[in-house]
Amino acid sequence: MRLSFLSLLFFLITPVSVLRADALLVNQSMWSPAIAEIFITEGGVEVELEIGVSGTGSFKNLLPEKIYSALGYGDKLVTGRRQEFFEKQLLLLDDNQLPLVGELRQIGPSKRTLRDPFNGTPLPIQDNAPEVIRASLHFSYNNDTLPTQLTFYSRLGESIGFVAYHEKVAINDFRYLLSGQPINLNWNDPWYSAFQGRKFRRQNYAPMSGFIYVEPFEVRKEIIARPKDLQRWIELGLEGKTVISVDMQVEIKQKVAEFLAQHQPITIDGSSAEGILDSINFLERTMSSSQVIDPPQPLDINSAILGTIFVYPQDNLPQKVTMDWDLWDEHIQSVPAVAVDQEGPLTSILEPGYTRLEWINFLKKPFIPSLHAVESPAGRAQTLLAKALPISAGLILLAMAWLLTAIKRRQSWLFPACTTTILLTVCITASLKGQSNKPETEQAQRIVGSLLHNIYRAFDYRDEGDIYDKLERSVSGELLTDIFLETKRSLVLANQGGAQAKVKNVELTSVTIQPDNKQGQFQVEADWTVHGSVGHWGHIHRRSNRYLAKLTVAVDRERWKLQDMTVLQQERL
Repeated sequence: MRLSFLSLLFFLITPVSVLRADALLVNQSMWSPAIAEIFITEGGVEVELEIGVSGTGSFKNLLPEKIYSALGYGDKLVTGRRQEFFEKQLLLLDDNQLPLVGELRQIGPSKRTLRDPFNGTPLPIQDNAPEVIRASLHFSYNNDTLPTQLTFYSRLGESIGFVAYHEKVAINDFRYLLSGQPINLNWNDPWYSAFQGRKFRRQNYAPMSGFIYVEPFEVRKEIIARPKDLQRWIELGLEGKTVISVDMQVEIKQKVAEFLAQHQPITIDGSSAEGILDSINFLERTMSSSQVIDPPQPLDINSAILGTIFVYPQDNLPQKVTMDWDLWDEHIQSVPAVAVDQEGPLTSILEPGYTRLEWINFLKKPFIPSLHAVESPAGRAQTLLAKALPISAGLILLAMAWLLTAIKRRQSWLFPACTTTILLTVCITASLKGQSNKPETEQAQRIVGSLLHNIYRAFDYRDEGDIYDKLERSVSGELLTDIFLETKRSLVLANQGGAQAKVKNVELTSVTIQPDNKQGQFQVEADWTVHGSVGHWGHIHRRSNRYLAKLTVAVDRERWKLQDMTVLQQERL
């Protein structure tokens, strides 16, 4: 029976009634026929169910009588069926193992919430979502007492994908719920509410974590921390608050940045290093990514997270980097930490007896970005010789004719012979040494490829002065500033707080020389792709951009430089 038929029947639904029950929650992944979102609040437990077509049989006792009968399940009254559902099929027990009161508050046709296949967050586009039955359940606490533990039991015979929240803080990532798994509830700070079994511990469970990234020209220290935890060390004005308003966030970020600058000290090659604050932002974190919350919005105090980045510029690739964690208390007893280099991440768990995150350079063949040597254009003498070649070849013919005429007339042939010899020497020299600044396709491809490589490699440096110095070797005139701004913009990841991707490689697909090139410059239509990435918060963010553009390359102070660029097409891959 197709669910679209159910949609029509649900217009005839009668009001639902309140029943007592033992409540259990079921499980499945986000692809399962049934999905449960569980919200544990001071007012009770709310359960939002999405029941797909194939799952209606397991949840048939929730269906209104007309739907129940239309689907061929019989004519059993709804009151008895729903009481059986809450007392025998889905049970929720408190810390005294007493069942909570279950209530079906709403049921009707709806659409499946389409979710990210990796982390379960709703997708921004919900087109073509399949039809489901959506049911809202409510469980009331016994004697209005907040439980310290809740346990779900299910006898529905259906795999259910679920995620549970305690006061807006996710307790677990999307999982298949196993019957009988207790949740320990911390009402003072729901961040620390958790299933007893580690199987259901969310990936981002730690209130604080630290990262060091080691690259050829910089080291980065990245700290993730909850303002609510930092409040135990510094006054952030959060006492008694439930929400961090937008107006409070600027001052909180400033205080946290100043505080963290004095903690988790970094040592590079045996010397204490002073970092430069690069950014500090409130983050939204999932299993697969972390991104800046922009524009700012009011944040729940229990789930609000700050990400702070300090940069340590380097002249080359260090040999040893350490970070010493120095923030410990009764809640901060385990800190996930990651050291990342070109080979990938090395994960550690820091504890009060093991406080140092250490990176040692074991890279056998580290990649150190460098500029390409662009082949030089022809010098003035070479271009003059190239121009002289056709002229000298023509004059040789005239000189040889003069020499032959002198011989035939038995005149002195010494002067025409010398002239011919001189012109022949010039012609041979021009042929061997002359060079035009109108390159052939293969040479143009080498020049353009090297220039593009050097332009992007300039952005391996952090200081704008260094970037301009490197760019000036490959770009001339007013285009220098345009290239700087456009390239920097294309490498910035807006959802990472302005973090800049580092270019890994530039693929030059094609170079087509355009007609009517002038001496000392040439025009091409070039097609290339730039691949870059940046690591943040333990995740690698990759970016690839493809460009099609007309480029003018000209001789500037005895160097080939990019003089003009018109982008014809730009595509994010």
